[in-house]
Amino acid sequence: MLTLVTYPPAFGEPSGSPFCVKALYLLNLSGLPWERQDTADPRNWPKGKLPALWVEDEVIGDSDNIRLWLEEHGARFDEGLTEMQRATSRAFIRMAEEHMYFHIVMDRWGDNAVWPIVRDTYFAAIPPFVRKLVTRGLRRFLLRGMDAQGLGRLTAGERLERIEPDLQAITAHLWQGPFLFGEHPSAADASVAAMLSAMAATPGGTALSRRVKEDLILTRYMARVADALG
Repeated sequence: MLTLVTYPPAFGEPSGSPFCVKALYLLNLSGLPWERQDTADPRNWPKGKLPALWVEDEVIGDSDNIRLWLEEHGARFDEGLTEMQRATSRAFIRMAEEHMYFHIVMDRWGDNAVWPIVRDTYFAAIPPFVRKLVTRGLRRFLLRGMDAQGLGRLTAGERLERIEPDLQAITAHLWQGPFLFGEHPSAADASVAAMLSAMAATPGGTALSRRVKEDLILTRYMARVADALG
């Protein structure tokens, strides 16, 4: 039996991490039997991150590596896609995971109104009287990294302008069918829908969460993916 080690549910999502939701979607899409193990502490897993897939005596860390392992064991996530579609799928996945994801990070960790809710959800296991002290340094370290990456230097309005073309690209592609590449979900849907859902689920009603939730094409798409793969 495969065991997916993942962060617990949060903000109405299957997990507080969109990468864990992606892995969950891929496992369901693979058709292989699996079970779930939740933890809020990633330190004992590969590279100190989640998700991780526990396979007997082997642990596969990182959602990309989990996808590769599943494909090596028979999963056909992009079956029926042309070479051009596979290339476009790769680009959509990278857009979602290497750009859209960091907007979620800034929404959750960088917004002073949202951060207390996120802190008390992510770090609920830490006693309240030390939680602020323990997480203050973590937040400062993460935001320093976002400043170095560049997105942390933008205002909320500038970030919204930056991500708008990504959202429009997804919307334009969805005119072709219920999923990004036709009638059936594929690997790209597992990544893209997970990121969109995380954006919409961010507590506090940020400009980005409102932008996604008010887009009927995107919200209906997220619901279809959740129904098919959740």
